[in-house]
Amino acid sequence: MNLPNILTLSRIGWAIVLVFLLEANSLTGNVLAVIVFTIASLTDFYDGYLAKKQGLVSDFGKIMDPVADKILLLTIFGVLAHIGMVAWWMFIVIAIREIGVTVSRLWAMRKGQVLAAERAGKVKTVVQIVAVSAILLYLVAQQSEYCSFWFYNVQRIWLGVNYTLMLAAVVLTVYSGLEYFRNKSKI
Repeated sequence: MNLPNILTLSRIGWAIVLVFLLEANSLTGNVLAVIVFTIASLTDFYDGYLAKKQGLVSDFGKIMDPVADKILLLTIFGVLAHIGMVAWWMFIVIAIREIGVTVSRLWAMRKGQVLAAERAGKVKTVVQIVAVSAILLYLVAQQSEYCSFWFYNVQRIWLGVNYTLMLAAVVLTVYSGLEYFRNKSKI
């Protein structure tokens, strides 16, 4: 097990930690959730970077990197839907796409094919990370006494930005899923 693969697998552990932090519904939990999510998101960049730089690209990494991303993001989207920060329909659409692509990748792996993440999928993941980050920062600002004097004035705008980012994430999620299956059908 090399460092890039350890970083990839760590995202699954971070996902579990995020559930407990967000369900605590406290300022401390939300601040820690921002920190943990930032660390988990950075592992997504560094696992690939290190694997390429050190010549450690592996079939395991090609499969597990997108799977770990999906576990992390589906977990946090599920919790955010549960606490009312993400619409359930958005979570369901994202979950259907992510599960469908993951099952397809695993099925291809059984046939000896390794399908790495495509560009559209990577862009989708970045937009999802940005959307989650904006929502987490909103939760921190909402509960922080240091933000209370200005938060009320920008709350509606911030919620609108969060919704727009989530809508963009859903659209890119659907698009990248369709692109994945279109490209896969050419193989």
